[in-house]
Amino acid sequence: MFKKDKSQETEEAYGSINLIGAGTNITGDIVSKGDIRIDGSVKGNVTSSAKVVLGTSGSVEGSIVCANADVSGALQGDIKVSELLFLKSTTRLNGDIYTNKMVVESGAVFTGKCNMGAQTKLLINSEEYGKTNGRKAESAVA
Repeated sequence: MFKKDKSQETEEAYGSINLIGAGTNITGDIVSKGDIRIDGSVKGNVTSSAKVVLGTSGSVEGSIVCANADVSGALQGDIKVSELLFLKSTTRLNGDIYTNKMVVESGAVFTGKCNMGAQTKLLINSEEYGKTNGRKAESAVA
């Protein structure tokens, strides 16, 4: 009587926004079908089939895998974005980037390798989300 059908649950999951507020510390991996906004601290991998926003006060020690990303905070690890990666002026990224398209604002700090284009998009889309998280990106490509 009060049950939701599977398609409605799936639509809600993709439309949800997950917020990790400032002052919140999470240790462990996060996997979501919906958007994720991080203003706190995450020690672990973050995987979303939607968008990940890393706010100015946010930090991640681990890999990020998602469809789109806006990064303003600190990332210590690789990032794989199948569509558009936006590095804002306050970004501090130490790791490798794999993305189809990228925008970098003046002032963003990035240390690592960058792989861009359609072949990178195909690589990211062909992998299961989260399958290569935690491994070095070179081993995922090889």
